[in-house]
Amino acid sequence: MRIYVNLLEGRGVAVKNSYVKLQVGKQKSKTTIFRNTENPVWNEEFVFRVHDLNEELLVSIYKCDDHDHGHGFFHVSPAGELTGRVRIPVWRVAEEANQTLPPTWFTLERAKNGKSLDNDSGKLLLALSLHGRYQETSMSPESHNQLQWESRIQNGRASPPAPRNSNEGKHLMKALAGRLEKLFHNKDEAPRDETSSELSTQSDNEDRVMETCSEDSNFEELIEQLLQSRNEHGEMPEDLQGGILLDQSYSVSPKDLNLVLFGPNSEFRRNLAELQGTTDVQEELWRWRSEREKLRLRRAVTYTKAASKLVKAVRATEEQTYVKADCNEFAVRVKVSTPDVPYGNTVNVELLYKIMPGIVPSSEGEFARLVISWAVTFSQTTMMKGIIESGTRQGLMHSFEQFSTLLSQRFEVVKAVDTLDKDRVLATENKGDLDLGIHYFWNFTVVSTVFLLLHVVVHIFLCEPSMIQGLEFEGLDLPDSFGELIASGILIIQLERVYYMVSHFVEAKLQRGNHHGVKAQGDGWVLTVALIEGSNLASTNLTEVPDPYVVFTCNGKTRTSSVKLQTLDPQWNEILEFDAIEEPPSVLDVEVYIFEGQFDQSYSLGHAEINFLKHTAAELADIWVPLDGKLTQSARSKLHLRIFLDNNNGVETLRDYLASLEKEVGKKLSLRSPHRNSAFQKIFTLPSDEFLISDFSCSLKRKLPLQGRLFLSARIVGFYANLFGHKTRFFFLWEDIEDIQVLPPSLASVGSPTIVIILHKGRGLDSRHGAKILDEQGRLHFYFHSFPSFNVASRTIMALWRTRTLEPDQKARIAEEQLQDAEDYDDVKPLLLEDAPSYLVAEDVKMTKVYTIELPLNPKSLMGMFDGGELEHKVMSMSGCLNYVTTTWEQETPDIQERRINYRLSRHISSFGGEVTSTQQKSPLPDDNGWVVNEIMILHDVPLSNHFRVQFRHHIERSSFMYNACKCDVYIGIVWLRNTIFESRITRNIIGKFTNRSEEILQLVEREALLTSK
Repeated sequence: MRIYVNLLEGRGVAVKNSYVKLQVGKQKSKTTIFRNTENPVWNEEFVFRVHDLNEELLVSIYKCDDHDHGHGFFHVSPAGELTGRVRIPVWRVAEEANQTLPPTWFTLERAKNGKSLDNDSGKLLLALSLHGRYQETSMSPESHNQLQWESRIQNGRASPPAPRNSNEGKHLMKALAGRLEKLFHNKDEAPRDETSSELSTQSDNEDRVMETCSEDSNFEELIEQLLQSRNEHGEMPEDLQGGILLDQSYSVSPKDLNLVLFGPNSEFRRNLAELQGTTDVQEELWRWRSEREKLRLRRAVTYTKAASKLVKAVRATEEQTYVKADCNEFAVRVKVSTPDVPYGNTVNVELLYKIMPGIVPSSEGEFARLVISWAVTFSQTTMMKGIIESGTRQGLMHSFEQFSTLLSQRFEVVKAVDTLDKDRVLATENKGDLDLGIHYFWNFTVVSTVFLLLHVVVHIFLCEPSMIQGLEFEGLDLPDSFGELIASGILIIQLERVYYMVSHFVEAKLQRGNHHGVKAQGDGWVLTVALIEGSNLASTNLTEVPDPYVVFTCNGKTRTSSVKLQTLDPQWNEILEFDAIEEPPSVLDVEVYIFEGQFDQSYSLGHAEINFLKHTAAELADIWVPLDGKLTQSARSKLHLRIFLDNNNGVETLRDYLASLEKEVGKKLSLRSPHRNSAFQKIFTLPSDEFLISDFSCSLKRKLPLQGRLFLSARIVGFYANLFGHKTRFFFLWEDIEDIQVLPPSLASVGSPTIVIILHKGRGLDSRHGAKILDEQGRLHFYFHSFPSFNVASRTIMALWRTRTLEPDQKARIAEEQLQDAEDYDDVKPLLLEDAPSYLVAEDVKMTKVYTIELPLNPKSLMGMFDGGELEHKVMSMSGCLNYVTTTWEQETPDIQERRINYRLSRHISSFGGEVTSTQQKSPLPDDNGWVVNEIMILHDVPLSNHFRVQFRHHIERSSFMYNACKCDVYIGIVWLRNTIFESRITRNIIGKFTNRSEEILQLVEREALLTSK
C-alpha cells in the first residue's frame, strides 16, 4: 500500500526561509526551499510505502539559514531549526470515504526546548490518499489508544490516553474530520496573526460527528471543493482542433448533467456501454492529482472496446481531468489511449466535454448546453497520419451519434436561441392591436374630444327642441349665442384632429413595405431580418415628427420596410427575406431614412454596418444596432433586429459554389478537412460557418518581408505568420477590395511577381499593420509575393474577388454582352420579365399635360426613340437608365402594336435605384399625321410602389408652323391601386420628376438626331 501526499501551500509559517521534511517510518523526503515568504506554495507530490496502518506521517517545517543556498552536487545542508510539525496517522486516511482526504488545513505546533510544543506556528494545506491493497492484521483497541495527535497536546502537557473502544475512536476521528472540513470550506481564511479567540472557536468544532458518505455524495463533495478551488476559475477552454462532435442543449441543469456524465457508477454510462458493446468497465475513484503546479480532479476509466470490421476487441484507458469548474460551467478533458491497436503507442485521442448554461428563453426553466470536440495528438510523425485521423473521425462520429441518441432519451432536447423558429422569435415581440391602439389613443386630445362629444350628445337629449327664430328655417338650426358658436367650433376642430389620428393609425396598420412577408426563393444561403423596433430616432425638424423607414442592403439586393407615421420610437415587427445565394454574405448595411417622396432625395437619419464575421449566431438572433450619423449619435438612436443566416441546401451549396469557381480558376477545388477548417477559424476567430477554400505560402512585403500563409475563404482574405512566437494576423473582406494589380518580378520581390491588393478608402483599417503603404486617397495597399505557384494563386484570388464583388446588375450586363452575337434579337427575351402582365391604357385616368416641344424633325425621325435601335439605347443610357433592354414591337390589333421595356434607374435619378418594367403601345393618328405612344410604368424596390402605376402619353404630330418638323406633347397620370395618405405628395413628386426627365430625354433626342443627320 502507498500513501500519496500532496503538499500544496503554507500560511503564516512564521519564518521567511523554510522547507518541509516528510517522513513515514524510515522513509524521508524533503521539499524545495522557499525564501522571503511566509506563505510558500510548493504544489509537490510525494509517495511513501505503508506497511502498517499504525504508522504515522510526520510533516515538519524547518527554518533555513540565510547563508545556506544549497548549491552544488556535493553540498550537504546543515540541519535547520525546527519551527513546527504535525503528525497524521495513516489509519486516519484509511477511514475516510474512498481512502482519500481532500485538501485540508493542518495547524502546525511549535517546539519549545525540544520537549513540549506551542500552538500557532502556521498552517499547511495537505491532500492525502491511499492506494493499493492492505492485508489487515488484527489490531486491538488498545493499539489505537496509543496513537495520539501531537497537535492535540496543549499548554505544554500531553494528556494521557483514555481507554476507549474502537467505535469511540472512530467517532473522534470523524469529529476531527468535521473540524478540518469546516476549516477547508471556510472561504475567509484566518489571517496569519490569528487571535486566540479564533483558535478557541475552531477548537469548539472538534466534537462534530459526520455521517458516512456514499460514493455519489463524495463525488458531489469533491465537485464543491473543486468549485471553491481558485485553480479552476478561469476562461472556458477553446474547442479542440478536430471539430465539433456534439453541440446540443438539454432540459437539465449543468450540475445534474455533469453528475450524469461523470458521476461514479453512472447509469447513463452503463447503458451507453451496453449499447456500444463495451465490456469490463472499471472506474477509479476521483482523486486529487498535481498537474503543472495545479491540483486537478482526475480519474482513470479502463474498458474493453467491442471489435469492429478492421480491429479486434482492444483495451482502452481514459484519463478524465477537470480543467474548469465554475458555478454552472464545467470542462473535462479526456485522453484516450489504446496501445494494442496499430500505432497505438504514438497516437492519443483527446476529447473535451464543455457543459454550459443553455441560451434559451429564461421563462422556460434551466437548460444545459453540451459541446464535445475532439483532436488527435501524435507523439511522433508518421506517414499514416491522414488515414489515422480519417478513421478516428468516422469512429467518433458514429460513437457520439449513439451517445446523442441515448442522452436525448434521458433528457429533452431543446433549441437554442440562435436556432429557434423565426416566427416564434418574432412573435415574442409582437403587441396586439388593442395594446397599440390604447397606447396611441390614450392622450388628452382623444379623451377630451370623447368627453366633449358625450357632453353635447347628452345635452341634446335633455333639451327640448328650440323655437325657430332669427334667420333659422325648417331644417336649419343656427347657434343662438356666441358661446354656442365657439363650443361648436371647438368640437369640430377636436373631431377633425381625432379623425386624422384614426386615419394615421389605420394607415400605419394597413401599409406594409413591398418586401414584408415575401418568402425567399432558391437554394443556398438565406438571410432573414426581423425588424422589431427603433428607439430614440432623431428628428431633423423640431416642429415635425419624422416618418421613418429602413432600407437593408446585402450583396447588391435591397429590402425596404414600411413607413411609420410620425414617431421617434417606431414599432415595425416585420420579416424581410433575401433570396438565396451561393456564397454566404459578409455585411448587412442598414440605413434609416425620412420619407419625403419616391424621387426626392431622402434624408438619412443614420446608418449601421453589421459584419456577420464579428458576431455569433446567438448575438445576431437578438441585437440592438446603434446608428451612426450627425444626429443619431447624440440621440443614441438604435434599431432592434433579429437576424438569421441559414444554409437551406447544406453542403451542396458549398460544392456548387466551388464548382462555379473551378471554371475560372482552372483547378480542382475541394472541401477542406474539418481539422483544417477548425484551425483556420481559430486563427482568425471566425464563426463555424466560414469555410476555407484555399491557402498559399507567401511573403508579406512591408519594411521587411515576412514569410507566412495567405488564407482564402468565401468571405475574407487572411494572412497569418508566426515568427519566433511573434504572431502577425489580419484579414479583410472581399468587398473591401477596390483593385487587384500584378507587378512584374523585381529584385525587391526576390524575382517573383507581386500581387498588390488595394482596398477602398476607409476600409480594412483593422488590418493596417499588414499594409505596406497608405496612399494619398486613404487606401491601404497590401503586397504579397513568393508564391509556390503564382499562376494558381493569382487565378484563385481574381476568381474569388470577381465572384464576390460583381453586383447583379453587372452580372446581367455580362450575360447581355454574351448574347449580343445572337442572330435573332428575340434571344434576349429570357432576360425580361415575361410573366409581367400587359396593362391596357386606363382611359378614365386624369392625364396632365406637362411638356410641349417643337422639334426640327419629322415624326418618323422622332419615333426612332421608340424603335429599340441605337438612338433609343444611347439616349436612355445617357439619361440614367441601366441595363436597358427592349422587346420587338408585336401586333396586338390591326392598329395597335405593343412591346415591353426593362431597366434600372441610376442612383442620381432615384435614391432607391429601383427597377422599372414598362409596357408601351403605339398607334398611328388619322391620315398618318403622327403617332400616339401610351406607356404604363411599374416601379420596383421603392416605398409604396405597389400602390400606384405611372401612365405616360406621347402625342407626336406634324407641325403646322414649320416644314419637316413635328410637335410632341407629353402627358402624365397616376393610376392608384390602393389608397394612401401620401397620394398628393407622391403625385406631386412624380409629376415634377418625370416632367424634367421628359424634357431632358427629348432634348437629347434632338441633339443626337441632328448630329447623326450631319
